[in-house]
Amino acid sequence: MVEKKNLLLGICGSPRKQGTEYAIQYALKYAADKYGFDTEFWTVRNKQINFCIHCDYCIREKKGCVNKDDMEDLYIKLEQAKYLLFGTPIFQGNVSGQLKTVMDRCRALIAKDSNVFKSKIGIALAVGGDRNGGQEIAIRTILDFFLQNHVLTVSGGAFGANLGASLWSKDLGKEGIENDEEGLRTIRKIIKRIADFK
Repeated sequence: MVEKKNLLLGICGSPRKQGTEYAIQYALKYAADKYGFDTEFWTVRNKQINFCIHCDYCIREKKGCVNKDDMEDLYIKLEQAKYLLFGTPIFQGNVSGQLKTVMDRCRALIAKDSNVFKSKIGIALAVGGDRNGGQEIAIRTILDFFLQNHVLTVSGGAFGANLGASLWSKDLGKEGIENDEEGLRTIRKIIKRIADFK
């Protein structure tokens, strides 16, 4: 699979079409309009994504995952993208179960090609209903996934987006994110930083 050097893939880990989806679409639009990225959006919403059952088929066979579901489409997109944005709503103080399953299922992609993520650059975004509802913990979970799998990680830097983009919806979904100017600023900061690597 040929990597597309200018492609930023935004993965939305929310099962709803609300704040997290809006935040990722905002990030992708900003990246395209301001920095000329090619962008693609993928969401867990309405997708069938089976749990990893640690059967080790991917390790033994080196042919991908034993599960045949909507991850097959995502595997192709992950291989093609140079830049990755993982975004999640906060579920019980961390990433959504859907995004965690996506990350677990990437084991099959890595087992097939241990270098699949080595040249990629990743950023993270989290949306919480509370101001301090677990956004930093969720962002760290995403960054830990990137680090473990050789994705180079960047943040927005000091003074506002230290680890990644953190947003507060006030439990108002999309409307809450549209009105969270500070949170939207953190998105712009992580996109500006990732653009330094173009």
